[in-house]
Amino acid sequence: MAFFLETLFGGLMVGTLYALVAIGFVLIFKASGVFNFAQGAMVLFSALVMARFAEWIPQWLGMEPGLVGNLLAIVVTLVGMVLVAWAIERLALRHLVNQEPIILLMATLGIAYLLDGFGPMVFGSEVYSINVGMPKDPVFLMESTFEGGVMISLEDLMAAGIAAVMVAALSIFFQKTKTGRALRAVADDHQAAQSIGIPLSRIWVIVWSVAGAVALVVGVIWGSKLGVQYSLSLVALKALPVVILGGLTSLPGAIIGGLIIGVGEKLSEVYIGPMVGGGIETWFAYGLALCFLLVRPQGLFGDKIIDRV
Repeated sequence: MAFFLETLFGGLMVGTLYALVAIGFVLIFKASGVFNFAQGAMVLFSALVMARFAEWIPQWLGMEPGLVGNLLAIVVTLVGMVLVAWAIERLALRHLVNQEPIILLMATLGIAYLLDGFGPMVFGSEVYSINVGMPKDPVFLMESTFEGGVMISLEDLMAAGIAAVMVAALSIFFQKTKTGRALRAVADDHQAAQSIGIPLSRIWVIVWSVAGAVALVVGVIWGSKLGVQYSLSLVALKALPVVILGGLTSLPGAIIGGLIIGVGEKLSEVYIGPMVGGGIETWFAYGLALCFLLVRPQGLFGDKIIDRV
């Protein structure tokens, strides 16, 4: 039973990391109606910028690497992600207003490849580490119930807490603020939103900036856990099934979808994998997403679209 609980908790923690990436997809889709294939590249780019400036800033200021240097690096990276958002709107999205969704989708693919190439070119392509003080040692729970207790990663627990706070804050932002309502109006109809005075360019800069901030949080967590390397951008592929399960327009759905996939991967690999030779963890998420597309294409919490003619 203790091993089952460890596997279950491990899946839940990994699921929160998938969900954090999925939140970036949902943000862009809610505000523009476009699936943002550049989110994975934004995660890699933000993590790379943060890791390099965490090294450079203490050297420039003549101080020891530590908390202050990391905080300054995070601030610099956040400013950099806002500048990236401004450049994306100014150089690409501004010229594609009212175009077909497939055109905007292809634009995000181009942005993804641009960031994937530009980041390593400027900041290097080595494997870098991020140390923001997240605890690495596990803790043991329920020692009185199970012999040896149940081992839980403190780093994963902290990541889960960050995910919960971000989802709550973003949900309030979208539902309760004037800017959030404007973002949803833009997603429904670009031309109608412009006709009532909503500045499309400013809205897109805001939402891409927020998505960049989410990518920074994801990049710091994944970089602390796995190191900053090119494979971080591939983490976004696991977020695709997450948004399919949860729904492209639901922030809570991104979390629920991430938890379902995280738990499903771990349990299937541990208990079914030995019977079939393993490898279930690599395709489980995509198989589950395919089943949902056949039965419920809008996901668990997505908006069902009804076209009346």
